Amino acid sequence: MARGQQKIQSQQKNAKKAAEKKKGQAADQKTAAKAALVHTCPVCRTQMPDPKTFKQHFESKHPKSPMPPELVDVQA
Repeated sequence: MARGQQKIQSQQKNAKKAAEKKKGQAADQKTAAKAALVHTCPVCRTQMPDPKTFKQHFESKHPKSPMPPELVDVQA
């Protein structure tokens, strides 16, 4: 039992490192996801990742509104 205290300290140290790594990873995923949302709907301010999705959204959610000029040439 001479290594009992060292074992406990090592486990606590490793648990702390794992928690920090997991916490940092979640923040990175959130910032990456937020950075990917580059297109914003002018009507409802919803953000979308690409023009195809943006056009599909606009056609289904805002059929009476005029199509924004950046979506006219996009193939949905």
